[in-house]
Amino acid sequence: MMEGYLAAFSVNGLLWAAVGASLGIFVGAIPGLSGAMVIALALPLTYFMSASDALILLITIYIGATTGGLISATLMNMPGTESAIMTTLDGYPMAQKGEPSRALGLGVGASLAGGMLAWVVLAVFSPPLSDFAVRFGPYEIFSMTLVALVLIAAISKGGFVNGLISAGLGALLSFPGIDPVSGSLRLTFGVSALDNGFSLLPVMLGMLVLSQVLIDVSKTAAVAEIVDSVSNKVAFKLRDFRINGWNLIRSSVIGTWIGILPGIGATTASIVSYGVAKATSKNADQFGKGASEGIVASETANNAAAVGSLAPLIALGIPGSVTTAILLGAMVIHDLNPGPLLFSSNPDIAYTIIAGALLANIIVFLIMWIATPLLAKLMYLDKSVLFPVIVVFCVIGAFSVSNDFFDVLVMLGFGVFGFLLQKARMPVGPFIIAYILTPIAEVNLRSGLVLYDGSYLPLLTRPISLFFVAASVATLLWVAISALRESRKA
Repeated sequence: MMEGYLAAFSVNGLLWAAVGASLGIFVGAIPGLSGAMVIALALPLTYFMSASDALILLITIYIGATTGGLISATLMNMPGTESAIMTTLDGYPMAQKGEPSRALGLGVGASLAGGMLAWVVLAVFSPPLSDFAVRFGPYEIFSMTLVALVLIAAISKGGFVNGLISAGLGALLSFPGIDPVSGSLRLTFGVSALDNGFSLLPVMLGMLVLSQVLIDVSKTAAVAEIVDSVSNKVAFKLRDFRINGWNLIRSSVIGTWIGILPGIGATTASIVSYGVAKATSKNADQFGKGASEGIVASETANNAAAVGSLAPLIALGIPGSVTTAILLGAMVIHDLNPGPLLFSSNPDIAYTIIAGALLANIIVFLIMWIATPLLAKLMYLDKSVLFPVIVVFCVIGAFSVSNDFFDVLVMLGFGVFGFLLQKARMPVGPFIIAYILTPIAEVNLRSGLVLYDGSYLPLLTRPISLFFVAASVATLLWVAISALRESRKA
């Protein structure tokens, strides 16, 4: 534990945290760019870094982007990230009333409070959760990955069927290469470059970054009225936070819990928290007109969810969102063993992640406090100026994997494929998560079959495995019933 915290708060750790937070806030403040995009672009840079420094950089980018989205949401009525959607409902009206500094102060303070309370949960419960998960057998791990895949498909944009198709395509394209059990080649079709399958980084760069660039290029950028940035400094009123004390705690709990659940995400946490705050408020009629409760509920929950999503990542090896799936990929790239064994095989790294989440919240708060007037000007930046730079970094990042031009072709191919998927209203998130989780699920399923003489019965006779299978079935039934109700209403 001490090694992990010393690594995070060392000179190197502080430097990379400052760089990551600045990058994350920069990207989060520009509508249309995402934390997942910049984390994918930053992955090649981490090849030459230690695992602890790399993870500190990526985690601070993640939390910085989540917080940075409130700047454009408040001043522009355009959320910089999806998780800041609910912030626009009250942040922008408050800014229009002549209180942009108060709106920003509420958002920044609530983000810090939510992140810190979620960090307490992460630090306290991740080690015992990992100790419990170490007892999982292959069928338990397989059924747990099954839950993650079903959940991410169930709540993704475009509907459950489209999410499931996207996840199926991701699973299918993870199969080419060497069979993990027999060691023989499969689905390479005689192409020697496919002997090791598609490298993870080119796939992520293509699906998450290049495809988004193609989407943005193909459509006209939205125009929004921008609040005068002269008064866009951050200002706190202690009275606001005294009034919202219970709101902060409740929203932190909601955000942390939803963040821990695989496949839900910060956006859902923000929506649920905002809805609960409005339903329980004595001033519900003020929501949507500049209510401080609405800003606090949204920003507390989305940051709490971002930090909370790290718990299943390090304790179980299950990503709760696309961004944490990229973090999982980064751990694999650095030869780490994410999941239940991380605390036993690399405890210093596990505690570095926990300490990095604490450091990220502090650094992001300080940067937002000092630099928001300057960051607000980023909203005037034309995104098209960034596209050529992003594409160049994609090519360099893909080539750096193994100095092979084939990886660049893979990145370009998956970029076009991701563009076509989104045009067909199929979400990219389930594809990426299925691409990463399918090999884990396959290895554990086949190991279980070997261990239990080809019997699938232990999936239902072992309590933990049965619980996860039942959760998957319950999710499927819930989606089916919801769809039936919607069709009846229609």
